[in-house]
Amino acid sequence: MAPLRIGILGAARIAPAALIKPARLVDDVTVTAVAARDKEKADKFASKHGIGRVHDSYEALIADPDIDAIYNPLPNGLHGKWTIAALEAGKHVLCEKPFTANADEAVDVAKVEARTGLVVMEAFHYRYHPLTERLIEITHDGTLGTIEHIHTWMIIPLLPRNDIRWQLSLAGGSTMDVGCYTIHLLRTLAQAEPEVASGSARERSPGVDRWLRADMTLPDGVSGRITNGMLAARFLSLGAEVKGDKGVLRVMNPYAPQHFFRLSVRTQGGRQKYARLPKVTTYECQLRAFADAVLRGEPFPTTTADAIANMRVIDAAYRAAGMEPRQPSS
Repeated sequence: MAPLRIGILGAARIAPAALIKPARLVDDVTVTAVAARDKEKADKFASKHGIGRVHDSYEALIADPDIDAIYNPLPNGLHGKWTIAALEAGKHVLCEKPFTANADEAVDVAKVEARTGLVVMEAFHYRYHPLTERLIEITHDGTLGTIEHIHTWMIIPLLPRNDIRWQLSLAGGSTMDVGCYTIHLLRTLAQAEPEVASGSARERSPGVDRWLRADMTLPDGVSGRITNGMLAARFLSLGAEVKGDKGVLRVMNPYAPQHFFRLSVRTQGGRQKYARLPKVTTYECQLRAFADAVLRGEPFPTTTADAIANMRVIDAAYRAAGMEPRQPSS
């Protein structure tokens, strides 16, 4: 099974950056087909990106015997349904974040994965970049001393009201779109599972958060906080801070460091310096890991078990802020 033949569910805007472009750099992977409910849209997408085959339905794509794996960038509320359908059709799945609409649905996906023995990876692309490993190392190698507090945040502007990420019926909202990153990064840096202690949110429409903050507790007395927003007082802010009793780590834009990032570590001995990181995109790193998992059985971090844990924190953050977890789309 080489190269790994991948089909795309939907002519999504994220697909060129997340899959098509990095596939040109990964010899083990080829993008062979795309499907969209609008055949004309799919044809234009395929022509623009050099994809040889177009299907006029999602069902036809996942049934294609010449496809080994599916990339699922559909709206949040459809992730679980079509990931399960792809698994049942014998296809491995690279599924965009958030993994599902809620934790219960993530458990459903994990059951099908276990039964089929196929690979399912949640596409937290930042997790595969060398910067993330560097941040984990600094947090846990004693440089900062005893860790006391971790804060992660992601605030981006998303102004159009008709964007699908604002639609409750498609499991939209700030915490689902950008908050899933902040929660995942907090869990990754802590290397532990948080408990949500409190939360507050502001809604753009009933049930749909435009901003949310949650305070959390972690093992060994460590506290945590996540802040996310798609319509907030701050226009753009991406980062994380880890405070220890001997130093502080701050990083700007840990989520897409190929565009820009800034890492600062200050301790009692002054500012720490680190070797430069390779110039590589998060998406290329992720795609290589996906190919390694499917073709060679290599382990990877964003498993279904990890996805279930992340969705449980998302659900808890919503409840703490007086909101309901999302539901799958019908």
